[in-house]
Amino acid sequence: MSTVSTEERILSVLEEDAQASCGEIAERADVSKPTVRKYIDKLEQEGVIVGYSADVDPKKLSTQSIAIVGMDVDSGKYVSATRDLKALEEVESLYTSSGDHMLMAEVRAADGDELGDVINDELLAVDGVTAAHPSFLQERLK
Repeated sequence: MSTVSTEERILSVLEEDAQASCGEIAERADVSKPTVRKYIDKLEQEGVIVGYSADVDPKKLSTQSIAIVGMDVDSGKYVSATRDLKALEEVESLYTSSGDHMLMAEVRAADGDELGDVINDELLAVDGVTAAHPSFLQERLK
């Protein structure tokens, strides 16, 4: 008998393939389709599953450049700065971090020049953001 829970098996399948049908998930997780639906509904309601997305190879996007930007934020302005950063259209996702920077953002723009403008004119203009350290994504390896 497997020590991996039904929930973990279903999540594992979804993480591998967010487009998998309930039937595919049921087969790969070795459960019934109604069980899959029940767990997915529960996980969405609990906020465990917050969305479904596509993995993108930035090198193949001829119309878009992507950077992961580490940001340092004045601790006294952290709440307002994160709210303002989340509101920026170019910020695809925003994470707290325990690494070198307080926040990490996935930022997208039409090209490298526009991405630089977004970092300089948008991210660094947010009150409380004291530094931005971009890493421009080149090629998806996995």
